[in-house]
Amino acid sequence: MRYHVLHIETHFAEEWQRDVFDQQIGELGVDTIDGQDYYIPSEILEVQISNIQSQISNTPGATLLGIDACPDENWNATWEAEHPVMELPLGITIVPHCAFGAGHHETTSMMIENLMQADLKNKTVLDHGTGTGVLAIFAKRLGASEVIAVDIDEKSVENAKENAALNNEEIEVLLGDTVPKGTYDLILANIHRNILLANMTAYATHLNENGELWLSGFYESDVPILQAAAEQEGLTLIDVLANGEWRWMRCRKAVRL
Repeated sequence: MRYHVLHIETHFAEEWQRDVFDQQIGELGVDTIDGQDYYIPSEILEVQISNIQSQISNTPGATLLGIDACPDENWNATWEAEHPVMELPLGITIVPHCAFGAGHHETTSMMIENLMQADLKNKTVLDHGTGTGVLAIFAKRLGASEVIAVDIDEKSVENAKENAALNNEEIEVLLGDTVPKGTYDLILANIHRNILLANMTAYATHLNENGELWLSGFYESDVPILQAAAEQEGLTLIDVLANGEWRWMRCRKAVRL
């Protein structure tokens, strides 16, 4: 997959304003941010260029300086040079390559912290938007009987497979943007708010009774919207945790009487 890099100069008074801008740009297809360089698959850029330019021009404190093609091999070399191997709890090692989710970001670390406290023995787990595969690997290491990971990006799928092999964990990694067939005791989704909303019905449909849906990748202002969408699908909000500006939600599917 070929990439382009958007050089965006940003000057925001508060850090949360940068976070909001980054999320808005992410919803338009940018999948990696490195300082003021925003990377986007070239085929998505072709479709979203006018929307991206409009978003930037309508955001005070953001200026588009230019757009450059980023050859695939150079993208990989740059990313790998700047993102070293991550050593995580339970002896898990993650090589991030071009995928999101090496374990250090607040949204990922909240997921990991809660996985470490959960009883996953003999549970079936889905990691939707797996990135590096880090959450799927943790779930398997913590006793899940079956773990399926899915991502829309080919490089993420390759990276997740590599990391699963590196950690000697058997995980089924699939390419796609929908929830795979089957039912799960736990669904993990660390993605942008709009993607979570778009998949809420699928999450509820593929969740076993008394199963849980864990969501992350959004802000405090997104919680009421996500809660309403979850409740509409018969899911009950159990808990909300915070790490800086980021939030994590745990929902449960009721048992039919």
